[in-house]
Amino acid sequence: MIDLYYWPTPNGCKVTILLHELDVPYRLIPLDIGRGDQFEREFAKISPNRRMPAIVDFGPTDGGDPIAIFESGAILMYLAEKYDRFLPTSERYRYDVLQWLMWQMGGLGPMCGQAHHFRQYVNTPVPYASERYTNEVNRLYGVLDSRLADREYIAGEYSIVDMACWPWIKPYKGQGQNLDDFAYLKRWFLTINKRPKVREGWNVGREWLNGGPVVTEQSKAILFGQTAVRD
Repeated sequence: MIDLYYWPTPNGCKVTILLHELDVPYRLIPLDIGRGDQFEREFAKISPNRRMPAIVDFGPTDGGDPIAIFESGAILMYLAEKYDRFLPTSERYRYDVLQWLMWQMGGLGPMCGQAHHFRQYVNTPVPYASERYTNEVNRLYGVLDSRLADREYIAGEYSIVDMACWPWIKPYKGQGQNLDDFAYLKRWFLTINKRPKVREGWNVGREWLNGGPVVTEQSKAILFGQTAVRD
């Protein structure tokens, strides 16, 4: 059995999408980031960075003790390797997937997150920051659009990198983007959007939000006010 520590954010949804695509059973453990559950001492033993998602696999392939893994990209790689799906084994195609996964982890995700932050969450607008990150997200959309000009999926065949990128494109309006400006990206986005398992994964825990905003004034102090923790 796999325990998944989760909240319905783009990074969290990467993992639920893959688990549903794999048809792997898991136990869902809600981690309300707006309430600060991720900063509990016990969770730090699983995720030293005190961020979700994280998993604990109680049935690792080596038959040993349970394995705890944090960082969504590492979780995707671990699960894809364990179940031998959605990550090619041949060196050439494997690294095609992995380099784009690193691109998502180091570029698309963080820049989209900053665009959301400065466009939606700050009480006092910061025009320079809003423009800076909106433009960078636009540039990254352009990179992905060019990549998809001659292929159906990012690395040729459907893989974990599509599952990693799609949840960050999903809230494109909040990032100040228009998919009509990116024909190939839009075609890819709609293709992924139609996959039943993707929809299942995206919807996991959505009811916890009660139709309200993901970030409230109360949760801002928790989410954006943290400094170094010394246990």
